[in-house]
Amino acid sequence: MKTIKEQYQKEVISKMKEELGYQNVMAIPKIEKVTLNVGLGKSLTNKEHVKTVENTLTRVSGQKPVFTKAKKSISAFKIREGMVVGAKVTLRGKRMDDFLTKLVHITFPRMKDFHGIDALNKHIDQKGNFSFGFKEHTIFPEIKSDEVEHVHGLELTITTTSKNKAECYFLLKYLGFPFIVDEDLENKLKDQVKLDK
Repeated sequence: MKTIKEQYQKEVISKMKEELGYQNVMAIPKIEKVTLNVGLGKSLTNKEHVKTVENTLTRVSGQKPVFTKAKKSISAFKIREGMVVGAKVTLRGKRMDDFLTKLVHITFPRMKDFHGIDALNKHIDQKGNFSFGFKEHTIFPEIKSDEVEHVHGLELTITTTSKNKAECYFLLKYLGFPFIVDEDLENKLKDQVKLDK
């Protein structure tokens, strides 16, 4: 099984040149970083849940998470300034490559009733970044379901050097992300990318 980095170097660069008209290799978009984020929500006072979230992010990413704190107090949500409200991990380099390889080849295929990602309508923003939410953290292979007491969601953000939605879509599609394909829309996007060159 090729890693995402190997796939990018051996397949994606040549495909982007051939199909989208890139002349310069340096202009071809690439992935900069991956961010995993968990909001603690209603469980702010539940120390066990906070430990579960920390354990999950450490196992899934291979590095310890950073806890994010509230910048100001909001009485309606019982949040005080400085209170821990979430946890996040930012991956780059080898860890990012390992995580993305596992995500594409193992995690997405494990999802129940999964019919592909509707990336163009929902998950890619105008700046060319991809976001996806997992309802249950147990989807990741490192998490054993019999050990789980608290199930929580997980937000994934992939930051790319893409200038727009179209570039990000083709970059991730050629890397093997299971997108729902609309051929007419895809052809229009290809023309758009070529015109921008």
